[in-house]
Amino acid sequence: MATVRSKYLGDLRTESEHLHSGSKLITDAPLDNKGKGEAFSPTDLLATSLGTCILTTMGIAAGTHEIDIKDTEMEITKIMESQPRKVKEVVIEIYFPKNYIEKEKMILEKAALTCPVHLSLHPDLVKTLHFHYKA
Repeated sequence: MATVRSKYLGDLRTESEHLHSGSKLITDAPLDNKGKGEAFSPTDLLATSLGTCILTTMGIAAGTHEIDIKDTEMEITKIMESQPRKVKEVVIEIYFPKNYIEKEKMILEKAALTCPVHLSLHPDLVKTLHFHYKA
């Protein structure tokens, strides 16, 4: 059973539909690869998938250990390699809305490093995470 149905719309644009919910998203090739850059590129989605998986996995751990991480934000930067063209590194800056005791930090950081997307990506892809706790 499929989870997503995707269609090529032309001009380096696709539309994908999440079959269970009906949610849709568009991708465009990036400006530096013959595209219009008017939507997420497939490689943007790869980086976003890693970031949102990290947030979700930390959310699960936080719920289990009664740690409030609501309003945690992140900035995700994708760094490309040209030969061959691929994502070389994803840098994720995680900004927590407050400080935590060391045990809570350990739980959150371990959860981040064990999200399914993180574990599924090729080991050659550099995944750099920086955790910023509010003082």
